[in-house]
Amino acid sequence: MNFKYISEIKRQLARLEQEGAANMQLAVELLTDTILAKRSIFGFGASHAGILIEELYYRAGGLVVFNPIFGRELMLDTVPVSRTSQMERLVGYGETLLQDVPIKEGDVLLAHSVSGRNPVTLEIAAGARAAGAKVIAVTNVEYSKSVTSRHPSGKRLFELADIVLDNYGHIGDACIELPGTKQKVAATSTVIGATILNAIVAQVAEELIAKGVAVPPIFYSANIDGGDQLNRGVYREFGDSVHYRFV
Repeated sequence: MNFKYISEIKRQLARLEQEGAANMQLAVELLTDTILAKRSIFGFGASHAGILIEELYYRAGGLVVFNPIFGRELMLDTVPVSRTSQMERLVGYGETLLQDVPIKEGDVLLAHSVSGRNPVTLEIAAGARAAGAKVIAVTNVEYSKSVTSRHPSGKRLFELADIVLDNYGHIGDACIELPGTKQKVAATSTVIGATILNAIVAQVAEELIAKGVAVPPIFYSANIDGGDQLNRGVYREFGDSVHYRFV
């Protein structure tokens, strides 16, 4: 067994701890204040970037107040799957998706895009900012700076964010070189991104308790006895910040 990939993940995580901690703490503080103010947290990512949005949504140990923004044509069960690439590049599609999202001043948008160049994510980030919300971006800054924007504005995601969380990955995302080809294998953005976001969620929960919130808005596992009832209670308490149907 070759452990090059695991070694690379460890290298990126070490860099994250050294260089990314300050911005992660800023994200913790912003999200904590947003929850205390009874405002809303939204999240968006297209195609594989959307995996991190699903990671945070409706799962044990996750924030009940995390509201996903989903576009049906961007999900990976779309047939043909190449249509997801076409849709994330379609100028105007992000603006259309945002029409059904009640994001407003004082809210937060978490946007994930590794390259940070495609119109759908850029439009949602720009629209959130125009509404008075703060934007937290999870992206690869080096990768994003190496490419041009596909949006007429010329912007990339890191240029639209209030807080940038860099995954410190490779240009193109995949990380392991193969003999005889320039194409690398094994992407890192999902592993690193999930680590970043779950670390932030854990710290937010601790901060909320330190600020007097007896029971933070965290989902219990639905597979433990009494989990469903406990989740309904948390949902009722924080329902004003939740914009998806739970019960």
